[in-house]
Amino acid sequence: MNIIKILIAFSALCVFGVLYAATIEQTSTFTIGYMEISGDVRYEEKRAYARIRVKPHDRPIAGAELAILGSRIPGRALKMKFEMMRAESGNANEMVEQIGRMKNESGVQFFLVDADADVLRSVTNATAGMHVRLFNISEFSDSLRGADCQLHLMHVIPSYAMLSDALTQFLVSKKWRDILLLEGPEPDDRAFAAAFIRSAKRFGVEVSAVRKFVPGNDPRQREENNIILMTSDSDADVVFISDIEGEFGRYVPYRTKNPTPVIGTEGLQAASWHWAWERHGAPQLNQRFERHSNRHMQGSDWAAWAAVKSIIESILRTRSSDFKTIETYLRSDRLNLDAYKGTPVSYRSWDNQLRQPVLLHTYNAIADRAPIRGFLHPTENMDTLGYDQGDRLCQFRG
Repeated sequence: MNIIKILIAFSALCVFGVLYAATIEQTSTFTIGYMEISGDVRYEEKRAYARIRVKPHDRPIAGAELAILGSRIPGRALKMKFEMMRAESGNANEMVEQIGRMKNESGVQFFLVDADADVLRSVTNATAGMHVRLFNISEFSDSLRGADCQLHLMHVIPSYAMLSDALTQFLVSKKWRDILLLEGPEPDDRAFAAAFIRSAKRFGVEVSAVRKFVPGNDPRQREENNIILMTSDSDADVVFISDIEGEFGRYVPYRTKNPTPVIGTEGLQAASWHWAWERHGAPQLNQRFERHSNRHMQGSDWAAWAAVKSIIESILRTRSSDFKTIETYLRSDRLNLDAYKGTPVSYRSWDNQLRQPVLLHTYNAIADRAPIRGFLHPTENMDTLGYDQGDRLCQFRG
């Protein structure tokens, strides 16, 4: 009798094994590439002389990993498994070679790219005819959405124009219209300052003075490296700081002659994401990310997560793994991705920028979410942030 039971159990186990093996065989794998530069200077640890970490410099790979982990349940409905293939490159040429190799050997056609503007520009130019789709997850450059735009490059991280428009809308809502702008010496500082000057003109805010900060302690340049002197004769409503790496901006609050709010890269800042956002399911996303990475989610982490989510959402909605079908849906008005920011997001057809709410935050709280109430658009209020279709500079090539 025991032998019969054993035989029955063994037979059932064999049947289960066959069915399980058949299920595995029916499950297809969809791979998303993740490209980064091994010596990217943006991720060098920047610390002041007192070993204070001025700005966080964490690679956003954890955001993409979280989205892949979250794809398991929806993937089962299509008998599809999603995975990520990560590759580091020493320069743009190596990255192009790796993209070509991953496409030819593994069939990868969708790639997240974590690289600066120069690398992205070179990579997109070189891959224009490869039938791939690239996703910018960390570079704010307006030129990549403008004169240097490419049809196959999507932008998930907001542009400088979007961030500065969000801050300027907040200024208008507060009726703070006289601005002193302090600009750092780095190219990104100049780019963000230029974006804010554009935003100020767009929304009717006056930049009463632009003062350039010169690093150092040369007494002959006191009016350019001494924050107190740079701000002492200003009666502006707000000081706008453009200091991406935090070289001098952290010394501005409470050193102005008048009690003046500080915004830009210090004080009130604009970002695609902040760990203090507490609405629309954000706490759950933040908790999942912190369990996965042991740190707070930052803007580029969110962008990497949203890029993967938008690819997977397009596959689930079209129920297809065909490249053309996916990318057509991805760039269409039918994509409505839940981004945990209260409004479904989608890509703009004229520059491939992900339209999205922008969070205005201090170091530990959300002050507001842009578009600010009252800033309206004929078709989509989120298009009040950044370059609208009528004033775009992008003419797609490729």
